[in-house]
Amino acid sequence: MKLNCDLGESFGSWKMGLDSEAMPHIDQANIACGFHAGDPLWMTKTLALAAQHGVEVGAHPAYPDLVGFGRRSMKCSAEEIQSLVQYQMAVLDGMARCQGLEMTYVKPHGALYNDMMADAFVRKNIMQAVANYYRPVRLVLQATPASEEHKKEAQVLGITLAFEAFADRCYDDDGRLLARSKEGAVHTKEKMLAQVKQLVEKGTVTTVSGTELALEVDTLCVHGDNEAGVRAIEAIKAMVTG
Repeated sequence: MKLNCDLGESFGSWKMGLDSEAMPHIDQANIACGFHAGDPLWMTKTLALAAQHGVEVGAHPAYPDLVGFGRRSMKCSAEEIQSLVQYQMAVLDGMARCQGLEMTYVKPHGALYNDMMADAFVRKNIMQAVANYYRPVRLVLQATPASEEHKKEAQVLGITLAFEAFADRCYDDDGRLLARSKEGAVHTKEKMLAQVKQLVEKGTVTTVSGTELALEVDTLCVHGDNEAGVRAIEAIKAMVTG
């Protein structure tokens, strides 16, 4: 199980996240492509940091929403979804190539990710964007009880999926993340480490109602935007690698 982290989210003189502290402990860096955060200089710096630590890089595309940090849904046509995803893929792809790196996957950000999981129309067009890219790239989806159905959707288009779980988020009974507006949506450090341990040892999570839910997980999302988060990544890394 790999560890992935959202990075490169600084913008201009505004610095967000502890990228240099988190990068040594992760396997995959989901790098902002300028639509919700990030800019050319910060993208360059983040890619250089990934190269320094041998970290795999992926595009982290979002709705065009800098003001809302990509956390607001937008009503987009099929053509708009495909174009905005491919545009951001191409930006990171080209910038990575300049540093001898290769973008190997795509993980949508924020509202685009949530809409992808909840809306078949959005998911279909994100998948189509990845399928129509000039070379094969994996698409990251949340691991849920519907993962087998999502695999079939991807197979029709000839793309490969990677399924993701979240270290610090509570799960609802349908396998999706418990809404942040609800109590207990974000785990304490103790609950987070217990959830990771359960995923590693049993391949399951315990939902908000106490139900044990089996998940097929390829990569685990961690967050390094504060010192406590970075220390938690170190503990999670040790747990995952044994």
